[in-house]
Amino acid sequence: MRALVVEQAGSAPVVREHPDATAGPGRTLVRVGAAPVVPLDLLCASGTSYFGAPATPYVPGVQGVGRVEASDTLPRGTRVFLATAAGMAAADGGLAELCAVPDADVVPITEAPDDDAVVAALGLSAVAAWQCLTWRGRLAPGEHVVVLGAGGAVGQAAIGAAHALGAGRVVAVCRAASQDRAWAAGAQVVVTTDGPGDLTDRLREACDGRADLVVDPVFGAPAAAALAVLSPGGRLVNLGGSAGDSLPMSSASLRSRSIDVLGYTNNALTPQQRAEALTAVLAHAAAGRVRVAHETYPLERAAEAWSAVAGGSGSRAVVTFAQTETETETETDTGT
Repeated sequence: MRALVVEQAGSAPVVREHPDATAGPGRTLVRVGAAPVVPLDLLCASGTSYFGAPATPYVPGVQGVGRVEASDTLPRGTRVFLATAAGMAAADGGLAELCAVPDADVVPITEAPDDDAVVAALGLSAVAAWQCLTWRGRLAPGEHVVVLGAGGAVGQAAIGAAHALGAGRVVAVCRAASQDRAWAAGAQVVVTTDGPGDLTDRLREACDGRADLVVDPVFGAPAAAALAVLSPGGRLVNLGGSAGDSLPMSSASLRSRSIDVLGYTNNALTPQQRAEALTAVLAHAAAGRVRVAHETYPLERAAEAWSAVAGGSGSRAVVTFAQTETETETETDTGT
């Protein structure tokens, strides 16, 4: 099979032939339609993550979308989302024509956008956004939400998901260069981190006296500003540190307003939690309420997608695969 392959930790991957993935007891074989390149893929491949250096060569790609080729639990041709341990354990990932994963790591796709690339762009970023708002953040209808890193995939998904969950107001915080994506995702107000004046003052004005929940994929200075404007009983849910790994916090400020600072990682989810969140958010995406800007690359240009992510491209990079025999047979069988 053709695949993007990491031949040595720390080196750029290449597209080449790789041994076919195969099904087996307790494992589902998927013919991949689209798979995103995400920062976790690059971190794992670097050999510097807390998972340790990966065994090489291996196929990266911690997620993907496709159709079942062989499985003991799902009919052939079933459209599925898949999650993998590529780079975190001895496993190949989704950036290949075929991918085999444990049965528990595939989620049948029901109500969702028709385009595999759209689903792949949402993927686990949308799951994280949804769970930060619901499971960890306890968002109630009518509450006001602040989304940091709003131009990124998690941020864009969080903006749409917050509206879908009944938020009364959504304020986005991001760099000026990515504000168009935040507006397109549905933000009602956008505050730029590189704008004039003090970020805390500008965010306080944008929130207009109320900020109940902060979704924070960046930490650092933006999170410090958000903590300063949180309303009494407010919650900040952190799931990343791209703007800094630490920030100053006032004990008095936390105590006087009974603020919660919470952590989140997709790795803490059970397969059922992941499946439920993905199913919910994809249904909202199908209705046009949740979206993530993305750029597609055919498999032969997958190394370019990898480079785009490494260079800080704002759009989600999604690698696409040609239509397969499985897809054609499924469409014929269903009369579509």
